Amino acid sequence: MGTVENGAATWKSDLLLALLAALLAFAFDAWAGFGQLTDAGGDNDNLLRLVEVRDLLAGQGWFDLHQYRMGLEGGFVMHWSRLVDAPIAAIALAASALTGSRPLGEDVAQVLWPALLFWSTLFFTARAARSFGGGGAVLPAILVGAAGYYFIGIYDPGALDHHNVQLMLTMASLALLLEAPARRWAALLSGLCAALTLAVGMETVPYVATIGVCAALLFVVDPASERTIARDFGVGFAGVAALVFLATIPPSAWGAAQCDAFSVAQFVVAAIAGVGLAAIASTEKAAGSWQRRLASLAALGVVLGAVVAALFPQCLSSPYASLDPRLKELWLDHIDEAQSLFTLLVRDPARVAARYATPLVAIVLMALRFRRGGWRRQDSLVAALLAVAFVVGAWQVRGTTFSIAFAVVPLSAWIAKWRARAETSSSLGVALRLAAVWLVSINPVWTGVAAAASVALEKGNVVADAGAMDRTCQKKGTFAQLGGMADTTVLTISNLGAPILVYSGHRVFAGPYHRNVAGNLLALDAFLGSADEARAIVEAHRVGLVAICPGNVETRIITQKAPQGFLASLLRGSVPDWLEPVGETKDSPIEFYRVKQAG
Repeated sequence: MGTVENGAATWKSDLLLALLAALLAFAFDAWAGFGQLTDAGGDNDNLLRLVEVRDLLAGQGWFDLHQYRMGLEGGFVMHWSRLVDAPIAAIALAASALTGSRPLGEDVAQVLWPALLFWSTLFFTARAARSFGGGGAVLPAILVGAAGYYFIGIYDPGALDHHNVQLMLTMASLALLLEAPARRWAALLSGLCAALTLAVGMETVPYVATIGVCAALLFVVDPASERTIARDFGVGFAGVAALVFLATIPPSAWGAAQCDAFSVAQFVVAAIAGVGLAAIASTEKAAGSWQRRLASLAALGVVLGAVVAALFPQCLSSPYASLDPRLKELWLDHIDEAQSLFTLLVRDPARVAARYATPLVAIVLMALRFRRGGWRRQDSLVAALLAVAFVVGAWQVRGTTFSIAFAVVPLSAWIAKWRARAETSSSLGVALRLAAVWLVSINPVWTGVAAAASVALEKGNVVADAGAMDRTCQKKGTFAQLGGMADTTVLTISNLGAPILVYSGHRVFAGPYHRNVAGNLLALDAFLGSADEARAIVEAHRVGLVAICPGNVETRIITQKAPQGFLASLLRGSVPDWLEPVGETKDSPIEFYRVKQAG
């Protein structure tokens, strides 16, 4: 399918093609008015990231990850990384200085940061495709990748969540490792990117581990070519992990292991793995024969397993094993991106095509290549990541973002092969096959098919007019009245937590974050219990406002769970005497009630 191509010219051309595609996507967003800046579409993570950046710019400490305005009094500690906050804050600060307006500076950052990540992700996708399928795969990779990334939505204006950063860094690590045989510093940089994506969030552990294992096993199979690559990857991985540990973890927390964020646990594992791989690749005795190489790496794996089991056993359990059953039932089980493939097959079969079709086609292509023989190191790297991402996506749909991205590489090579055939043949059959290959490879085509199927499955059910009113309470304008009220604590559902923080100065108890257990349970207790029980909570925690959104899905879940509870009573119009409606909010998306006793 092609070989790694050398020369700065290819880097420049790939960078330019990626830039043109990114500018086209930017133009579409600009033509649409950057609507995501005023309608987050229910993505709490993007909004809370903006709150976190504002707090940093307002003077909150670099090591202080408390979210003071969410949860019980004193807030709770978020598990996100300052590595993502920093560049967003820098852009906002620079844009504010240039424009003289902090709100405008924020808007610039919300638009520019995702656009830069879109560009860089496309560039590394093109580089990976070039290494895998030759120069002819670059244009298909740009087009297929741009279409897929754009419609997935993680690069939309306002997309400040870390998933786009993780995808870019993971794709960069893959692309650099693919190029490593031809470029001296590529393996070192690949290890650097792998360590950075791990530092940003634990969601990428499967992909980082896969890349590292591939680098090690390639060294076992072909020491002459892969020895230096394995050594440099290990050095880069361990070195950057150490730098990140020093830069983002305060000395007072160096001994505290966290399983959901970069901490001493991840640093120790990364350091042992990286240094161990580099040492094995650098030692003649350990690298002498394939048996010794394999045995040495197996011993390294045993050491890693023993370290984790002895020092960090808590990190071997399920990420949500200790989550309160009520939160699992009323929150986790209803998160769209946490659903499995099997759940989607039952609840939303049309969506399966949009999320799993192109990765499955790519896996079939890799299987056919393996069956035909001629397997290369590039195939091993791409196939391993694609397979792991598909399994992760089958477990939780959020993993399909990575499988869709990895699928672009073999799909672009497939398109390149048929384009080459079409250039040397005037056959109508070849032209039709090429068109079919393009259509099958472009993920938004499957998204359209899924949307059409979904409409067909509705069988004429009435769809609410979403344009008439923000019934689910996701738009900035819906919170304008709240922003004008004196700051207080607001009792509301978790889906409204982040919007209230970003659009006002109030604080809330609930937010859809697994570390905010106490705040979420308190809000549930208030809404699920009786009006008297809610009053006791309101008085004990000095709540000033109660806000409800009748059209939000979380409201429906809670009222179905407790049809006689406080929230259900408010929806029926039964307002206790310790509450009074605020203004003319009865017919608005959010209804506000002031607590009389709060003064």
